Amino acid sequence: MTNTLLKLEQINTYIDQFHILQNVNFEVKSGEVTVLLGRNGAGKTTTLRSIMGLNSALSGQIVYKDEDITKLPAYKIAKKGIGYVPEDQGIFYDLTVGENMRVGMRQEDEATKDRMEWVLELFPDLKKFWKKPGGQLSGGQKQMLSIARSYVNDNDLLLIDEPSKGLAPVIVEKVIESIEKMKEKTTVVLVEQNFYMASRLGDSFFILDDGMTVHQGDMKELRENEELKRKYLGIA
Repeated sequence: MTNTLLKLEQINTYIDQFHILQNVNFEVKSGEVTVLLGRNGAGKTTTLRSIMGLNSALSGQIVYKDEDITKLPAYKIAKKGIGYVPEDQGIFYDLTVGENMRVGMRQEDEATKDRMEWVLELFPDLKKFWKKPGGQLSGGQKQMLSIARSYVNDNDLLLIDEPSKGLAPVIVEKVIESIEKMKEKTTVVLVEQNFYMASRLGDSFFILDDGMTVHQGDMKELRENEELKRKYLGIA
């Protein structure tokens, strides 16, 4: 028996007059990392934003924990336990690391404090620069702050968009290790262009092409399928 945490059925999303997502279907199993793959402009970020209610789906259904969340506003979706790490990180540059973390908290109870301690052990740089403004962090540290802030709440699902973008390989390794540890505690939907990172972390995958779901399966299958990687991802 499979444990489906999130399911998208026939999702159509427009941005202005542009039909971005066209009958997108995919599902996420609890406790796994599901990777959304595809070339630039395929609709990956719009899929995450549609789940979060930031780009409203015109038709179709998004079901989270057996509840239809398709038409809910973003703040209500967040309260249901879905965290979002946007592609541009979304941190407050003028606030300190500590203030960024506190702003992201839904509540300050013991469980939240425990998660905070855990995530600061995972990202020791954040503890080191606790009083430093977010805008003065390195690119890798900003990404760590963005991920940590989404984890500090009691989220059962994290949507993470392009965490390796613009990072040096040594920092990418740190981000991979952090998400591997987070996977023990939460479910992740990952959008990632870096196939090395995607294949390291992913349990299953869905490929989007021109706003449509064109292939899905276990990540092991994709690692070994050179034709699929060449056709949809441009990997020789």
